[in-house]
Amino acid sequence: MSGLLKSSIARKIVMALSGLFLVVFLTQHFVINITSVIDPDVFNSWSHFMGYNPLVQFILQPILIAGVIIHFVMGFILEIQNRRARGVGYVKYKGSANAPWVSRNMIYTGLVVLAFLGLHFYDFWVHEMAFKYIEANPEDPTRYHEETVEKFAPVWRTIIYVISFVLLSLHLWHGFSSSFQSMGVNNKYSAGIKLFTNIFSVVIPLGFIFIALYHHLNPITH
Repeated sequence: MSGLLKSSIARKIVMALSGLFLVVFLTQHFVINITSVIDPDVFNSWSHFMGYNPLVQFILQPILIAGVIIHFVMGFILEIQNRRARGVGYVKYKGSANAPWVSRNMIYTGLVVLAFLGLHFYDFWVHEMAFKYIEANPEDPTRYHEETVEKFAPVWRTIIYVISFVLLSLHLWHGFSSSFQSMGVNNKYSAGIKLFTNIFSVVIPLGFIFIALYHHLNPITH
């Protein structure tokens, strides 16, 4: 395994597979979150299931965290490897003479997304762990929608979420389709895959932005 991961091709495949895994999680996350706008009761029900189901909590959740770590660590390794291979950085951007802006700055959009994930974990995962295991509160299946809306009350947090999802969109625009290329997918379906990944890279982040803005503009009043 150690020798395999020293291979540039193997690293790219690991990067691609971990990225595709995170795309699956992102899709599932969006499906649940959009119900907070459509039907708060469904959102509460699904969130309670995700928060208390042992399979999710003790198996899938650690796998997700491992996937995030692997993806970003491998990204840093590949970025260092690419910089060494080039010898010198790009002196000046000259349109398509070098590479698209997005592909040249994946490390930076990735870092911002990673920082956003830290905030997101703090907002929701840390709060959830404190609610259940530190404060030892009884189960409350109806609390999730109100807690989510309250998170978007501060304008600064909403702005951070919006900016982060814009950068996530740019990261996905290049990274999602590149994942298939890294695994050798180059056939008659390539054009369709490229179209699908581009649509996904715009629609899903815009959906998350809509959720954040909707809850900010529609606070819960008591």
